[in-house]
Amino acid sequence: MRALEGKKLVLGVTGGIAAYKAADLASRLVQAGAQVYVVMTPSAQEFVSPLTFQAITGEPVTTDIFEESEFSIQHVALADLADAVVVAPATANNIAKIASGLADDMVCLTVLATRAPVVIAPAMDEGMFQAPATQENLKKLKERGLVIVGPAYGRLASGKEGWGRMEEPEKIMGTLRWALGRGGDLAGKKIVVTAGGTQEPLDPVRVLSNRSSGKMGYALAEAARDRGAQVVLVSAPAALAPPVGVELVSVNTAQEMKEAVEKAVKGAHALLMAAAVADYRPKKYAEQKMKRGQTPALILELERTPDILGEVKGEFLRVGFALETENLVRNARKKLKEKALDLVVANDISAFSQDQSQVVLIDKSGKAQKLPLLPKLEIAHRVLDRVSALLGGGK
Repeated sequence: MRALEGKKLVLGVTGGIAAYKAADLASRLVQAGAQVYVVMTPSAQEFVSPLTFQAITGEPVTTDIFEESEFSIQHVALADLADAVVVAPATANNIAKIASGLADDMVCLTVLATRAPVVIAPAMDEGMFQAPATQENLKKLKERGLVIVGPAYGRLASGKEGWGRMEEPEKIMGTLRWALGRGGDLAGKKIVVTAGGTQEPLDPVRVLSNRSSGKMGYALAEAARDRGAQVVLVSAPAALAPPVGVELVSVNTAQEMKEAVEKAVKGAHALLMAAAVADYRPKKYAEQKMKRGQTPALILELERTPDILGEVKGEFLRVGFALETENLVRNARKKLKEKALDLVVANDISAFSQDQSQVVLIDKSGKAQKLPLLPKLEIAHRVLDRVSALLGGGK
């Protein structure tokens, strides 16, 4: 994850049962290439030992403002070195102290002293979360520019269900990536991405579709978000969680996708058409479920669907994707020319539903660059390197 690789992150852990999730979060951040420094309140140590975090991060854990360590001697050192601070879990008590500007423990002190982005992940009983005082404190933090993620709805430590569960580490990381990327090379740019395979209804039960997973489009949306872009993701059905910080527009058919794209590209700087749009749809729709007949075969009459890249007009960069089973580069160059694209990403059928792919990038001049086998998120960044350069903002 480029947005986290090499970053110095301070993870503040306060006293709640959700502290066990903080250990998982710390592990994931380290695996993503971040250098993680943990600070803990005294009450947090009642739930998880500092040794746990030290073993996970490989860094000393700071628990006391006055303890002798490289960070506590000059107690704002962590606040100064941080690229971002995340408090997870954040109890109602610590949220109140942060909102009031108190600095009587290492977590509150670090948040108060830092000038880096701060992400707060509340975790508490629903009654405490819904209390007017807590809501006012969270509102204050948002107004000051701190980012609040969650809480989620679910089973609480009391055994009841309600709002108050700490968000899962994956969503916290997505929020952190968004917060870190706000000053990236695509900051101030609006990027529209399409994803997934459209579904063309035959009757109320059946559709004509394809095997697209949507992974490439979702990776593009994530990568653009991580680089500071305002992202609109127009997605056909996909079994994927929408990326944090991305506007999701859900559609089913090619016609619906065209209409959504036409609306989304107003004011956009680039359209990345990664969706697998059906070329044909049934000419007639059966209002009732079609029953198995006595004839051995069923003949369907099909008609063309809209050509979204060809028909949607506007002053924005156009990036197309060419999925081919033969003559990969030749067919992709043909698509590039016919649809007046600025860039085409060519890949073969083996990319369907996989986490990795090998693609060829072909620019407006027809020059082709073959990339090695890469994770789709890295491919997305390679594509966005080109988009950024074309927009005058990068390499």
